[in-house]
Amino acid sequence: MKRAVIGILLCLLGSGAIVYAIMWPRQSTSVLSPITQSASWRIDRPLDKYTIDSLSRRGGIPGDIEFDEAVATTAAYTEYLFHFMSEGKKATGLAHIPKDASSQNKKPVIVQFRGYVDQRIYAPGVGTKRSAEVFAEQGFITLAPDFLGYGGSDNPSSDVFEERFQTYVVALDLLASVATMPMADSSRVGIWAHSNGGQIALTVLAITRGTYPTTLWAPVTRAFPYSILYYTDEADDKGKALRKKLAEFEQNYDTDLYTVVNFTDRIAAPLQLHQGSGDAAVPVKWSEEFVSELKDSNITIGYFLYPGADHNLQPSWNTVISRDIGFFTRHLVTEK
Repeated sequence: MKRAVIGILLCLLGSGAIVYAIMWPRQSTSVLSPITQSASWRIDRPLDKYTIDSLSRRGGIPGDIEFDEAVATTAAYTEYLFHFMSEGKKATGLAHIPKDASSQNKKPVIVQFRGYVDQRIYAPGVGTKRSAEVFAEQGFITLAPDFLGYGGSDNPSSDVFEERFQTYVVALDLLASVATMPMADSSRVGIWAHSNGGQIALTVLAITRGTYPTTLWAPVTRAFPYSILYYTDEADDKGKALRKKLAEFEQNYDTDLYTVVNFTDRIAAPLQLHQGSGDAAVPVKWSEEFVSELKDSNITIGYFLYPGADHNLQPSWNTVISRDIGFFTRHLVTEK
């Protein structure tokens, strides 16, 4: 997996960010964050708007989720390609809609954030489709964004760090857009996340202070920028190009303002974390230390370690998904 991560990091390093003043849209409103946001504010440095605090003031901006075409159907659900707008860019994804979902029979929603996938082999649903099918069979709507640069989405920023931060914006806006789906119950939304998607999910929880029940599969929980430097050790240049870009970033920005590990006190959602002892991509130590830190902060989190399981939780996948179904049923169905 490390070698796969390298490919996208290095191909994005060829050009830098264009430095200019940026203003968030004046009409922006948040349906997610309880933090009162300013109507607009001027950003002197372009990436300032991606700090945890800045994104908390922004929140999620809803856009209509539109279904493009049905690509598969079963007795239990229909699989659709969908798209919505985020910061003026089209973001696409894959949805699974239970057959009995309607405006009169609204269903709970699970938003899914995948881990890293090489763009050369990516297709909508890679990393999420198998679990989405199981959730849909159990009566949950699932939405898995492709993120910018993937699937039919518009291209992301040419700056490697801004591209990373744009995943948070897309995630925030998708969560805010759930309310535009007539068959979705926007009061019952959970998050499923794997690997780097776990880092995205945790960042979104800190930004919004939301209570979305969240299940994490082998999440990346180390602080930025170490969380990406760790995966460059097999690069041909041993990470030299990325370190150069990082040095430029740190001349202008404080990395502490961009990393979720400094804002875990803002996480209010119930969490469930699954980790395989045989995971070659995310060390067990990361998850165990993270779980310990959260418990010390009185954050509710269930932790499961699977002996010998790999980064995709094989061969324990069936057990993991069964626990997730129970988790989401408890928090999104039974308790509602």
